[in-house]
Amino acid sequence: MKSLDIKLKITEKNKDTSIVNKKINTIYLTRNGLLEPLGQSQVMSYLRGLSDHYRITLITYEKSNDLLNTKLMDQAHIECSKHSIRWLPQRFTPTPKFIAPVLSIFKMIWLIKKESEKHEIKLIHARSYLPAVVALIINRFNGIPFIFDMRALWPEELIAAGKIGRGSLMHRAIELAEKYILARSAAVVSLTNAAVNYLKKKYLSELKNKHIIVIPTCADLKRFTPSNRKFNKINVHGCIGTILSGWFRTDLLSRWIKIAASHDGNSHFEILTFDDPIKVRNIIDPNNKLIDRLNIFSVDSEEIPSTIRDHDISIMFFTEGLSKLGSMPTRLAEALGSGIPVIVNKGVGDLDDIIKKNNIGIIVDGDSEKHMKEAFEKLQILLQDPELPNRCLSIAETVFSLDKGTMAYHKVYKEILDRKST
Repeated sequence: MKSLDIKLKITEKNKDTSIVNKKINTIYLTRNGLLEPLGQSQVMSYLRGLSDHYRITLITYEKSNDLLNTKLMDQAHIECSKHSIRWLPQRFTPTPKFIAPVLSIFKMIWLIKKESEKHEIKLIHARSYLPAVVALIINRFNGIPFIFDMRALWPEELIAAGKIGRGSLMHRAIELAEKYILARSAAVVSLTNAAVNYLKKKYLSELKNKHIIVIPTCADLKRFTPSNRKFNKINVHGCIGTILSGWFRTDLLSRWIKIAASHDGNSHFEILTFDDPIKVRNIIDPNNKLIDRLNIFSVDSEEIPSTIRDHDISIMFFTEGLSKLGSMPTRLAEALGSGIPVIVNKGVGDLDDIIKKNNIGIIVDGDSEKHMKEAFEKLQILLQDPELPNRCLSIAETVFSLDKGTMAYHKVYKEILDRKST
């Protein structure tokens, strides 16, 4: 760790401290880990740009295995220091099941109270529900405004995953917290218009005149770029990210792979995931009929873009209904940025509108093999369009660009701080 300390001192010494000191102090609070792929793509990617305007204290919750990876830890510390981001990594403890989140809330309150006493914190950016509960409590005590970056409809996701029951004590408690957070936040950020419409109907008075902004999940289009190869048929069917979360339709993925494999003997399938590959294979191909055609593996975050570029189609099937009204999968932006069309099921956030309006993929109309076969046939027609990859990239640049997303967050920060200063 001595080499890391030296690097950090050199980096700090080379900073223009006069510029840094003029920046406004903010806190970014998340229970995700900075060392996870999501932490890199959906936290650090935005903070690099925001750090040009704000002095950020970043509080994250890291998995034990990641904390033991000294190489990753050193890289993350150096990267944060380069952007004058003060990173305070905490250990993520998932158990005991209900006690651990409560304990982490108390720990977050203590951390933010300590930070606000040492520095003049002007704004808290709370990513998801539990950090927003903390921000709400801090706001009640000292008036620091906070952004509720809700990411998804968490109560509905928990119900869909079978983790809580609708109408249970836990469900009612989370919805009560949601109500107060929405009412007290200085701004609400949603991933989808579908979630905004739902929330406005559910919380009519709380969201009256509320500043709600839709910023979809974005991708760094300098990293996720198209391949130069041309194609007019599918060779590699790709699927990116976790599929064992309880929110992914593994039954639909298995059905799609079965149909594609039977109709195209040259097709191969890649599932790029940190999930246990044995568990995934047992679900997708339990009889090992595709042993030589189905590859399930993981790569380091820096290798993800080049791996996705080898895919010809990106498959994403999620649970439908209320639980997914607020979802905008990261994998969508990454696939489109790579010029790759997508296969999705109906009823997930704004996906139906985006895909239909721009003709950048196929929406499967139902759950049966018949529906899968119809979607597969539609895909063959769509792939004859030579402009398809360009269209995918264009939508990525228009809707899912990291630069646009960062500027949207900067605008939200500035509006809140300007409002507070008047």
